[in-house]
Amino acid sequence: MAIEILIVDDNADIRNILNELILDAGYKTRVAANYNQALNEIDKKIPDVAILDVKLDKGDNDGIELLSHIKSKNKDVPVIIITGHPNIEMAVNSLKLGAFEFVEKPFDQARLLNFITRAVENLKLKSENREYENRLFSSYELIGDSKNISNVREQVEKISITDSRVLINGPSGSGKELVARKIHKKSKRNDKPFIILNGALLDTNKYELELFGEEKDNGSISYGALEKANKGTLLIDQVSEIPLDIQSKILRVLTDQKFKRLNGNNTINVDVRLVCSSSKNLLEEIKMGNFREDLYHRLNVFEINIESLNERISDIPLLIKYFSKKISENYNIKSLEIDENDSYILSHNWKGNVRELRNLIERIAILQPETKEKISHIVKESLKTEFLDEKMTENSLSVPLKEAREKFEKEYLTIQLKKFNGNISKTANFVGMERSALHRKLKGLGIKEFN
Repeated sequence: MAIEILIVDDNADIRNILNELILDAGYKTRVAANYNQALNEIDKKIPDVAILDVKLDKGDNDGIELLSHIKSKNKDVPVIIITGHPNIEMAVNSLKLGAFEFVEKPFDQARLLNFITRAVENLKLKSENREYENRLFSSYELIGDSKNISNVREQVEKISITDSRVLINGPSGSGKELVARKIHKKSKRNDKPFIILNGALLDTNKYELELFGEEKDNGSISYGALEKANKGTLLIDQVSEIPLDIQSKILRVLTDQKFKRLNGNNTINVDVRLVCSSSKNLLEEIKMGNFREDLYHRLNVFEINIESLNERISDIPLLIKYFSKKISENYNIKSLEIDENDSYILSHNWKGNVRELRNLIERIAILQPETKEKISHIVKESLKTEFLDEKMTENSLSVPLKEAREKFEKEYLTIQLKKFNGNISKTANFVGMERSALHRKLKGLGIKEFN
């Protein structure tokens, strides 16, 4: 698809020069001679790239206002600002608002064309990154045979056919966004937008703006997440971080399915499926006065809980096999031969959960080690973990032999049990013990059996 560039300048000669230059470079163009024409062109269809003169017919900062309007619609659109009246403050403000380049008139055509080429390349790179991310999430599955992940898969299938609000709980990196995307993909809204609003990453002063949008004095509109997600799904990630005053407004939207933009008078009706996620225990947050109880009950129509990777060690070998295959395909390299039962991996404290494991495998893929030994070395260096027996020896040097042995056995058997998802027979077979003997050993060490 051909790249379309919007040219906005009140000087007809400059518009014509720019138009011919860009057409000769193989791009499509649209032109506007004043502020209102430009606003109409932007609202009619967002351009791929925009070249904006600063001073038009409406005021001294027309181009800056149009820049802000474009960015409110699509922050990825590269915008080149041109002006015959440059000053440092104007340049700084435009770059702060996200301008790609700031060019003074009269401009060198070759230099400007180079900026345009770079802007197009930047656009394509961002588009490729989005496609890669979407492909990553759409192709990735909920992998694991643990009871928890099996339950999550079943819950996703059941809840996807409804429009019910969903609350996804789980530690950071456990796969909450993936679950939310799966719910959207399997729902009747799958051809509509999937919008993410991360409560933990937003400036506290911008929550309302990001959610509801804004009507500006110049008549332009900045659309919020609720409108962007209309007819689709809105994921509020880390919902626990939303300020209390904004929580009450979200509650009103859930009740009425309508709201007003900031500084706006018109009521906006939306049809949005709301999915929220949290790494914090919201019931504890309620007790501490950080989260509204009435909002919690509104959001928690259906609850999905994802365990940490440390609680489902049995899933690690499957995840290694799966990510190795997927990442090898993405990088177009030969399949990675990672030992799925590597002691470094199985004994590691996965604070970053599945994301940390995936990052490890991607790091191995990037480095492209030639042998299993080199892979093992990368694993050791990346995880900064010693062999289990080495680690236990080091930690046990200051205690009597009997206590050290018991400590080692307890940690070793706990890991093996998790590895085999609580299956006593498989664990006993692996460690070389009779089933009855293992039962007695577990009881003697105070290890609770689990399924």
